[in-house]
Amino acid sequence: MNKEPNTMRGQLCPMCHKKTLTLIEEEMEVPYFGKLSLFSMTCASCKYHKADIESLEKKDPCKYSIEISSENDMKIRIVKSSQATVKIPHITTIDPGIVSNGYITNVEGLLNRVKQQIEQIRDSEEDDSLKKKAKNMLKKLTKVTWGNEKLKIIIEDPSGNSAIISEKAVKSKL
Repeated sequence: MNKEPNTMRGQLCPMCHKKTLTLIEEEMEVPYFGKLSLFSMTCASCKYHKADIESLEKKDPCKYSIEISSENDMKIRIVKSSQATVKIPHITTIDPGIVSNGYITNVEGLLNRVKQQIEQIRDSEEDDSLKKKAKNMLKKLTKVTWGNEKLKIIIEDPSGNSAIISEKAVKSKL
């Protein structure tokens, strides 16, 4: 079902204005979600990158929530559009915006993205109390990854182009 990606090289980068931008559009089928179109642009000169996902079928605004409670849950598939808000209560909220990317990953991949952001805060923060808070969040995320602690993940998407693909996930209207 997956077609070859449509690739255009040598395009004008919106950031550095060099003709070193590569645009890629690819269609794919995600089981239990449907047909998707993945878009990305990456500049070889300045490393600018932007990606998004769009359902090829009409989707209604949606909200997904799931409680992660085992190591096995790390494999649960997540589709996140650039318009989606990801909430991990007591840890972080990832808001959509101009730099927000869409992606397909799993719970472990999402938690690794969050860990990287928290590690940057931990490593660059001057305030000792904020450093300690970041360290505690990282410990919690590690315990969740090992299946030793529970964590809730919520995705809210006005475009309907996001999903948590699992029987454990609860889908509701946004």
